[in-house]
Amino acid sequence: MSYNLLKGKRGIIFGALDANSIAWKTAERVHEEGGSFVLTNAPIAMRMGQINELAEKTGSEIIPADATSLEDLENLVTKAQEILGGKLDFVLHSIGMSVNVRKGRAYTDQKYDWTQKGTDVSAMSFHKVMQTLYKQDAMNEWGSIVALTYMAAQRVFPDYNDMADNKAYLESIARSFGYFYGKEKNVRVNTISQSPTPTTAGQGVKGFDGFIAYAERMSPLGNATAQDCADYTISLFSDLTKRVTMQNLYNDGGFSNTGVSNEVMEAFMKAEGHE
Repeated sequence: MSYNLLKGKRGIIFGALDANSIAWKTAERVHEEGGSFVLTNAPIAMRMGQINELAEKTGSEIIPADATSLEDLENLVTKAQEILGGKLDFVLHSIGMSVNVRKGRAYTDQKYDWTQKGTDVSAMSFHKVMQTLYKQDAMNEWGSIVALTYMAAQRVFPDYNDMADNKAYLESIARSFGYFYGKEKNVRVNTISQSPTPTTAGQGVKGFDGFIAYAERMSPLGNATAQDCADYTISLFSDLTKRVTMQNLYNDGGFSNTGVSNEVMEAFMKAEGHE
């Protein structure tokens, strides 16, 4: 169902890889709600994914950019405004990567140049994106910037590894930059802390199916899907959330406020031999 919430709005969507990715689903929803956008991803991710199909479907152009490169980002922001015909109203940062996770290094045995690479891609890139937008004065007043995060930024999920630190840093950048962007340009910056979601990126984390099953049993409303996240992001891009900024917003079926659920207790008692 479309409400025309983003009619006439323009933006950039980072990180659409394939039909499972949250950025992909968000792009589809933005298109349905009347928004136009440029798609971008790292050249290597573009070779792996099916972004051309999404561009065709939504009538969008693709500008390859490495989000850790200021030169690439400056080019992206300049070109996006040219293509879309004016300043931007929304930006989605849906990027995360840990080399330590990919290569199976434990949290207690990190290779620090890998750690740094992951921090740059997953968190520092968010600062670089916003600083580029800010310096070019590329956002319209009451524009909205959203990044995707996960609750491992607040609580320990052992196998989430150094991505937890990256997400904590990402959320801090959203608050800090959100202050300056709000004061000076009336632009809002928020993060969405999403349920574990079976995306191509998420599946790289060890024991990920366990994360998903546990969260499903813990959450009163069940896990939020990638589609749910896209819908929530649309609400944050719309004019209905004009005064929401510097927030970390949980889209997790209630998981973050649940101590324990009956289902988890039952499974635990069963495992202990108590019926």
